[in-house]
Formats: sequence, C-alpha cells, structure tokens
Amino acid sequence: MRHATDPDHVIAVSTIVSREREIGKSAWIGVFWGIGHTLTIFVVGAAIILFDVAISPRIGLSMELAVGLMLILLGIINVVSFFRDIPSARERAGAAAPARQSATHAGSTPTEPEIVHSHAHSHGDFIHTHPHSHGHGPDTHVHAGQNPVAWLDRMFLRFKLYRPMRPLMIGLVHGMAGSAAVALLVLATIRDPRWAVAYLLVFGVGTIAGMMVITMSIASTFKLAHGKQVFLRRLAMASGVLSLAFGVFVAYQIIVVNGLLSTHPHWVPQ
Repeated sequence: MRHATDPDHVIAVSTIVSREREIGKSAWIGVFWGIGHTLTIFVVGAAIILFDVAISPRIGLSMELAVGLMLILLGIINVVSFFRDIPSARERAGAAAPARQSATHAGSTPTEPEIVHSHAHSHGDFIHTHPHSHGHGPDTHVHAGQNPVAWLDRMFLRFKLYRPMRPLMIGLVHGMAGSAAVALLVLATIRDPRWAVAYLLVFGVGTIAGMMVITMSIASTFKLAHGKQVFLRRLAMASGVLSLAFGVFVAYQIIVVNGLLSTHPHWVPQ
C-alpha cells in the first residue's frame, strides 16, 4: 500500500481520475491500475526469482523511461483538454448571433441584454462545455474539436473493455519500472522461491488496495467541487501540468544523468 503512494503512481492516476465524476468508477480505475501493475511485477519478478533472469542496465533504464514518456503523454492530453474545453470568442459569438438575428427580423431591438454562459456535459466519460444563450433565439451547440481522449472514446466506447484497459495499461507500464527492484528485495530476504513468489502476489494485492483508496480520495475532491466547473477544469489542468513536468524530469534523469544512450549506462533498481 505504501508503494501505491509513490509520486509517479499518484500523478498518473490523477490525470485519469480528473476526468471521472463518480467515486465508484474511480475506485475501479485504481483496481485495474493495480491489476496491471501486479501482472508486470509478478511476471518479471518471478522470472528473476525462478529463472535467474538478469536485466541489463540499458533494459532497466528503458523500462523506467517508458514511465516517464507515459507521464508526458498523459500530461499533454490533460493540458490539451483544458484549452480545447474553453469556449472561444467565435463560439460565444455563434451562440449570441441567433438571438440578434431573431430580434432584427421582428423589426425591434431586444429589451434585455443577451446572457451567454457555458454548460458542461459529457460524451462517454469526456466532459466539455458549450456556450448557452438565455436570449430570444434558439441555442447553438458548437463542438470546436475534441481532444485525443474524446476521439478514442468515440472510436472504442462500444467495446466494454475499453475503459478498464486504460488504467490497466498504465499499471502495466508502471510495473516495469519497479519489478526488478521488488524481485531483488525479495531475493535478499526470502531464499525459498515459492515464498518469494507468494510475496510478490501479496505485494500486488496491497498495491491494488492502496491505489483504490487513492483514486477514491482524489475522486472525492472532485465530488465536493461538483458544479464548480471552472475549478474542476483548473484542477484537471494542474494534474496535467504536474504529470508533464514530472515525466520530463524522469526522462532527463534516465537519459542524461543515468546515461541511457551512453556507452556505459548507470542503473540502480529502485
């Protein structure tokens, strides 16, 4: 459970949970993340324990780099979502135009000012806003474009396994980064291979439980802010920026500091 609170784990799941509004579904995000993490830990760790598989520094650094690249991707998706979620001036003008045209055709000028604001609604689990007018004319509903997550939702939401696959894949990638360290820790304390493998399974169960608690806690924050769409968008934006920055930091440490691309890379499993 302590392992589930590692910064890269929490940052990664927060970018997904920030788009979710139900605590129950957020708990399942944590569960599937934990399952993916456990699968990788178990497979790689068991290979090291049972078959004495050796992981070279370059391979180990490459597995950790995958986590950094994934954090960068998740961060970019959230940041792009934030900016595309903001109604543009053109959209606001498009919402106000029908009311002005209606008043003009009637040969009179509107006696009340046009009120234009935005409402949030969802397509699948993608939430965005559109301008809404309280004038005399019909509303317009403009989709200026949807982010990559929305595009994937539109393509794959008809498949029931699509939603759990996202946190599952992220958990699989995160498991690659820590699998060698966990296996070496077990080998240093438990000599019996059967008990060592059992340790990996118990470790995985604890990770699943810990991540489920974390995702439910994050979702509870969003639940308390229900209706405050500006705050929710900014919180999602913050999670994206944090994920992007941390991913860049991880990639820098692996490529430059540890010398992944050099002749003699330096790697200490952590």
